Amino acid sequence: MKEEVLRVKHRIKGKDDYSFDFHSHPEYEIYFFHKGSCRYLIHNKIYDLEPGDILLMDGLTMHRPNFDPNMDYVRSLLHFSPEWIKGLLEELGCMYLIEVFQKLHHCLIRTYESDQSKKLEGLIYQLSELKNKTDDHDELAETEMKVLFIQILIKVYQLGQLVSLKIPNQKGDKIEHAENIANYIQHNYMKKLTLITIAEALNLSKSYVSHVFKEMTGYTVMEYVMGCRLTQVKYLLEMEPNKAIHEIAYECGFESASHFSRYFNEKIGVTAREYRKMRLQS
Repeated sequence: MKEEVLRVKHRIKGKDDYSFDFHSHPEYEIYFFHKGSCRYLIHNKIYDLEPGDILLMDGLTMHRPNFDPNMDYVRSLLHFSPEWIKGLLEELGCMYLIEVFQKLHHCLIRTYESDQSKKLEGLIYQLSELKNKTDDHDELAETEMKVLFIQILIKVYQLGQLVSLKIPNQKGDKIEHAENIANYIQHNYMKKLTLITIAEALNLSKSYVSHVFKEMTGYTVMEYVMGCRLTQVKYLLEMEPNKAIHEIAYECGFESASHFSRYFNEKIGVTAREYRKMRLQS
Protein backbone atom coordinates (compact mmCIF):
# COMPACT_ATOMS: atom_id res chain seq x y z
CA MET A 1 0.00 0.00 0.00
CA LYS A 2 3.09 2.20 0.24
CA GLU A 3 2.95 4.94 -2.40
CA GLU A 4 5.80 5.63 -4.78
CA VAL A 5 7.38 9.04 -4.27
CA LEU A 6 7.35 9.56 -8.05
CA ARG A 7 5.46 7.97 -10.93
CA VAL A 8 5.81 9.35 -14.43
CA LYS A 9 4.30 8.16 -17.72
CA HIS A 10 4.86 9.90 -21.04
CA ARG A 11 2.18 9.75 -23.74
CA ILE A 12 0.11 6.85 -22.43
CA LYS A 13 -2.38 5.63 -25.03
CA GLY A 14 -5.77 4.15 -24.21
CA LYS A 15 -6.14 2.14 -21.02
CA ASP A 16 -3.30 1.57 -18.59
CA ASP A 17 -2.70 0.58 -14.98
CA TYR A 18 -4.17 3.83 -13.67
CA SER A 19 -7.74 3.83 -12.40
CA PHE A 20 -10.57 5.13 -14.56
CA ASP A 21 -12.97 4.87 -11.64
CA PHE A 22 -13.63 7.85 -9.42
CA HIS A 23 -10.53 7.84 -7.22
CA SER A 24 -8.17 9.80 -5.02
CA HIS A 25 -4.57 9.39 -3.88
CA PRO A 26 -2.18 11.16 -1.50
CA GLU A 27 0.26 12.22 -4.22
CA TYR A 28 0.02 15.47 -6.15
CA GLU A 29 -0.69 15.01 -9.86
CA ILE A 30 0.24 16.78 -13.10
CA TYR A 31 -1.97 15.57 -15.95
CA PHE A 32 -1.00 16.65 -19.49
CA PHE A 33 -3.65 15.99 -22.18
CA HIS A 34 -2.30 15.42 -25.70
CA LYS A 35 -4.96 13.88 -27.90
CA GLY A 36 -8.53 12.57 -27.99
CA SER A 37 -11.84 13.61 -26.50
CA CYS A 38 -11.90 13.88 -22.72
CA ARG A 39 -14.13 15.55 -20.17
CA TYR A 40 -12.47 15.48 -16.73
CA LEU A 41 -14.43 15.47 -13.50
CA ILE A 42 -12.64 16.77 -10.38
CA HIS A 43 -14.68 17.08 -7.18
CA ASN A 44 -17.73 18.99 -8.46
CA LYS A 45 -16.13 20.65 -11.49
CA ILE A 46 -16.09 19.44 -15.09
CA TYR A 47 -13.31 20.39 -17.49
CA ASP A 48 -13.76 19.96 -21.25
CA LEU A 49 -10.17 19.33 -22.31
CA GLU A 50 -8.31 20.48 -25.41
CA PRO A 51 -4.91 19.17 -26.59
CA GLY A 52 -2.17 20.89 -24.61
CA ASP A 53 -4.30 21.30 -21.46
CA ILE A 54 -2.62 20.67 -18.11
CA LEU A 55 -4.53 19.78 -14.97
CA LEU A 56 -2.91 20.22 -11.57
CA MET A 57 -4.50 18.23 -8.73
CA ASP A 58 -3.76 17.73 -5.07
CA GLY A 59 -4.73 14.08 -5.55
CA LEU A 60 -6.98 13.85 -2.50
CA THR A 61 -9.79 15.55 -4.40
CA MET A 62 -11.80 12.84 -6.17
CA HIS A 63 -11.28 12.79 -9.92
CA ARG A 64 -11.91 10.75 -13.03
CA PRO A 65 -11.48 11.11 -16.82
CA ASN A 66 -14.50 10.56 -19.07
CA PHE A 67 -13.00 9.89 -22.49
CA ASP A 68 -14.32 8.74 -25.84
CA PRO A 69 -13.19 5.10 -26.27
CA ASN A 70 -13.60 5.41 -30.03
CA MET A 71 -10.80 7.98 -30.24
CA ASP A 72 -7.13 7.83 -29.30
CA TYR A 73 -6.79 8.93 -25.68
CA VAL A 74 -3.24 10.17 -25.13
CA ARG A 75 -1.89 11.89 -22.00
CA SER A 76 1.16 12.16 -19.78
CA LEU A 77 0.95 11.72 -16.01
CA LEU A 78 3.15 12.64 -13.07
CA HIS A 79 2.25 11.58 -9.53
CA PHE A 80 4.61 12.81 -6.84
CA SER A 81 4.88 13.02 -3.09
CA PRO A 82 5.48 16.64 -1.99
CA GLU A 83 7.68 15.26 0.79
CA TRP A 84 10.05 13.78 -1.80
CA ILE A 85 10.90 17.19 -3.24
CA LYS A 86 10.14 19.45 -0.26
CA GLY A 87 13.65 19.52 1.20
CA LEU A 88 15.25 20.65 -2.05
CA LEU A 89 12.54 23.23 -2.70
CA GLU A 90 13.07 24.68 0.78
CA GLU A 91 16.84 24.76 0.24
CA LEU A 92 16.36 26.65 -3.04
CA GLY A 93 13.72 28.95 -1.55
CA CYS A 94 11.08 27.98 -4.11
CA MET A 95 8.30 26.28 -2.17
CA TYR A 96 5.96 28.55 -4.15
CA LEU A 97 6.32 26.08 -7.04
CA ILE A 98 3.92 23.68 -5.32
CA GLU A 99 1.63 26.25 -3.66
CA VAL A 100 -0.91 25.85 -6.45
CA PHE A 101 -1.59 22.25 -5.38
CA GLN A 102 -2.03 23.30 -1.76
CA LYS A 103 -4.14 26.43 -2.27
CA LEU A 104 -6.27 25.74 -5.36
CA HIS A 105 -6.46 21.93 -4.98
CA HIS A 106 -7.11 21.64 -8.71
CA CYS A 107 -6.90 23.95 -11.72
CA LEU A 108 -6.57 24.02 -15.48
CA ILE A 109 -3.74 25.54 -17.51
CA ARG A 110 -4.67 25.95 -21.18
CA THR A 111 -1.45 26.09 -23.21
CA TYR A 112 -2.88 25.81 -26.75
CA GLU A 113 0.09 23.49 -27.47
CA SER A 114 2.52 26.40 -27.31
CA ASP A 115 6.28 26.11 -27.70
CA GLN A 116 6.59 26.30 -23.91
CA SER A 117 4.23 23.35 -23.49
CA LYS A 118 6.34 21.36 -25.95
CA LYS A 119 9.42 22.12 -23.87
CA LEU A 120 7.52 20.86 -20.84
CA GLU A 121 6.68 17.65 -22.65
CA GLY A 122 10.35 17.19 -23.52
CA LEU A 123 11.25 17.40 -19.83
CA ILE A 124 8.54 14.88 -18.93
CA TYR A 125 9.91 12.51 -21.58
CA GLN A 126 13.43 12.83 -20.17
CA LEU A 127 12.20 12.18 -16.64
CA SER A 128 10.16 9.16 -17.78
CA GLU A 129 13.14 7.64 -19.56
CA LEU A 130 15.40 8.21 -16.55
CA LYS A 131 12.85 6.79 -14.11
CA ASN A 132 12.36 3.64 -16.19
CA LYS A 133 16.10 2.97 -16.24
CA THR A 134 16.85 3.84 -12.63
CA ASP A 135 17.43 1.43 -9.79
CA ASP A 136 15.66 2.34 -6.54
CA HIS A 137 18.99 2.66 -4.73
CA ASP A 138 20.79 4.81 -7.32
CA GLU A 139 21.42 8.07 -5.42
CA LEU A 140 22.96 9.90 -8.38
CA ALA A 141 20.00 9.07 -10.61
CA GLU A 142 17.58 10.21 -7.91
CA THR A 143 19.41 13.53 -7.69
CA GLU A 144 19.16 13.89 -11.47
CA MET A 145 15.44 13.08 -11.30
CA LYS A 146 14.89 15.77 -8.65
CA VAL A 147 16.70 18.34 -10.76
CA LEU A 148 14.62 17.41 -13.82
CA PHE A 149 11.46 17.47 -11.77
CA ILE A 150 12.16 20.97 -10.46
CA GLN A 151 12.63 22.08 -14.08
CA ILE A 152 9.17 20.61 -14.79
CA LEU A 153 7.66 22.50 -11.84
CA ILE A 154 9.28 25.72 -13.04
CA LYS A 155 7.91 25.24 -16.56
CA VAL A 156 4.42 24.47 -15.19
CA TYR A 157 4.63 27.57 -13.00
CA GLN A 158 5.65 29.73 -15.99
CA LEU A 159 2.81 28.36 -18.10
CA GLY A 160 0.40 28.99 -15.24
CA GLN A 161 1.53 32.59 -14.95
CA LEU A 162 0.99 33.09 -18.69
CA VAL A 163 -2.64 32.01 -18.53
CA SER A 164 -3.23 33.14 -14.90
CA LEU A 165 -4.47 29.66 -13.95
CA LYS A 166 -8.03 30.54 -14.88
CA ILE A 167 -10.70 28.17 -16.10
CA PRO A 168 -12.71 29.27 -19.14
CA ASN A 169 -16.05 30.70 -18.01
CA GLN A 170 -18.17 29.59 -20.95
CA LYS A 171 -20.09 26.51 -19.89
CA GLY A 172 -23.13 24.94 -21.45
CA ASP A 173 -26.33 24.22 -19.54
CA LYS A 174 -25.59 20.50 -19.36
CA ILE A 175 -22.21 21.02 -17.69
CA GLU A 176 -23.69 23.53 -15.26
CA HIS A 177 -26.48 21.12 -14.33
CA ALA A 178 -24.03 18.23 -13.91
CA GLU A 179 -21.81 20.40 -11.70
CA ASN A 180 -24.81 21.39 -9.60
CA ILE A 181 -25.73 17.73 -9.17
CA ALA A 182 -22.16 16.88 -8.14
CA ASN A 183 -22.07 19.82 -5.74
CA TYR A 184 -25.35 18.75 -4.11
CA ILE A 185 -24.07 15.20 -3.68
CA GLN A 186 -20.76 16.43 -2.22
CA HIS A 187 -22.70 18.29 0.49
CA ASN A 188 -25.27 15.56 1.16
CA TYR A 189 -23.60 12.17 0.54
CA MET A 190 -23.94 11.28 4.24
CA LYS A 191 -27.74 11.37 3.93
CA LYS A 192 -30.03 8.86 2.24
CA LEU A 193 -29.95 9.94 -1.40
CA THR A 194 -31.97 8.76 -4.38
CA LEU A 195 -32.43 10.07 -7.91
CA ILE A 196 -35.81 11.41 -6.83
CA THR A 197 -34.53 13.33 -3.78
CA ILE A 198 -31.66 14.85 -5.79
CA ALA A 199 -33.95 15.81 -8.69
CA GLU A 200 -36.49 17.41 -6.35
CA ALA A 201 -33.80 19.35 -4.48
CA LEU A 202 -32.49 20.81 -7.76
CA ASN A 203 -35.93 21.28 -9.37
CA LEU A 204 -35.06 18.96 -12.26
CA SER A 205 -36.72 15.83 -13.57
CA LYS A 206 -35.44 12.44 -12.42
CA SER A 207 -34.76 11.29 -15.99
CA TYR A 208 -32.86 14.49 -16.83
CA VAL A 209 -30.68 14.20 -13.71
CA SER A 210 -29.84 10.61 -14.60
CA HIS A 211 -29.15 11.34 -18.28
CA VAL A 212 -27.21 14.59 -18.04
CA PHE A 213 -24.94 13.42 -15.22
CA LYS A 214 -24.04 10.21 -17.04
CA GLU A 215 -23.44 12.07 -20.31
CA MET A 216 -21.23 14.76 -18.75
CA THR A 217 -19.25 12.65 -16.27
CA GLY A 218 -19.40 9.04 -17.40
CA TYR A 219 -20.84 8.11 -13.99
CA THR A 220 -24.28 7.18 -12.89
CA VAL A 221 -25.51 9.43 -10.10
CA MET A 222 -25.37 6.63 -7.55
CA GLU A 223 -21.84 5.63 -8.58
CA TYR A 224 -20.82 9.19 -7.78
CA VAL A 225 -22.65 9.11 -4.44
CA MET A 226 -20.84 5.91 -3.47
CA GLY A 227 -17.52 7.34 -4.63
CA CYS A 228 -17.98 10.36 -2.37
CA ARG A 229 -18.81 8.12 0.57
CA LEU A 230 -15.81 5.87 -0.05
CA THR A 231 -13.38 8.78 -0.26
CA GLN A 232 -14.60 10.20 3.03
CA VAL A 233 -14.35 6.78 4.69
CA LYS A 234 -10.73 6.44 3.56
CA TYR A 235 -9.97 9.89 4.95
CA LEU A 236 -11.58 9.19 8.32
CA LEU A 237 -10.00 5.75 8.68
CA GLU A 238 -6.63 7.48 8.69
CA MET A 239 -7.50 10.74 10.44
CA GLU A 240 -9.57 9.19 13.24
CA PRO A 241 -7.72 5.95 14.02
CA ASN A 242 -9.59 5.33 17.28
CA LYS A 243 -13.09 5.60 15.85
CA ALA A 244 -14.87 2.31 15.21
CA ILE A 245 -15.02 1.36 11.53
CA HIS A 246 -18.78 0.76 11.58
CA GLU A 247 -19.30 4.26 13.06
CA ILE A 248 -17.27 5.79 10.23
CA ALA A 249 -19.27 3.82 7.66
CA TYR A 250 -22.62 5.03 9.04
CA GLU A 251 -21.32 8.59 9.38
CA CYS A 252 -20.42 8.58 5.68
CA GLY A 253 -23.85 7.38 4.51
CA PHE A 254 -23.52 3.60 4.38
CA GLU A 255 -26.70 2.08 5.80
CA SER A 256 -25.39 -1.46 6.32
CA ALA A 257 -22.08 -2.63 7.79
CA SER A 258 -22.10 -5.75 5.61
CA HIS A 259 -22.76 -3.73 2.43
CA PHE A 260 -19.98 -1.32 3.40
CA SER A 261 -17.52 -4.18 3.96
CA ARG A 262 -18.27 -5.76 0.58
CA TYR A 263 -18.12 -2.44 -1.27
CA PHE A 264 -14.86 -1.32 0.38
CA ASN A 265 -13.15 -4.65 -0.29
CA GLU A 266 -14.35 -4.67 -3.90
CA LYS A 267 -13.12 -1.13 -4.63
CA ILE A 268 -9.92 -1.01 -2.56
CA GLY A 269 -8.85 -4.66 -2.63
CA VAL A 270 -8.38 -4.96 1.13
CA THR A 271 -10.66 -4.71 4.15
CA ALA A 272 -11.18 -1.35 5.86
CA ARG A 273 -9.25 -2.64 8.89
CA GLU A 274 -6.31 -3.70 6.71
CA TYR A 275 -6.42 -0.37 4.86
CA ARG A 276 -6.31 1.60 8.11
CA LYS A 277 -3.39 -0.47 9.41
CA MET A 278 -1.37 -0.03 6.22
CA ARG A 279 -2.06 3.72 6.03
CA LEU A 280 -1.04 4.27 9.65
CA GLN A 281 2.16 2.30 9.13
CA SER A 282 3.19 4.05 5.90
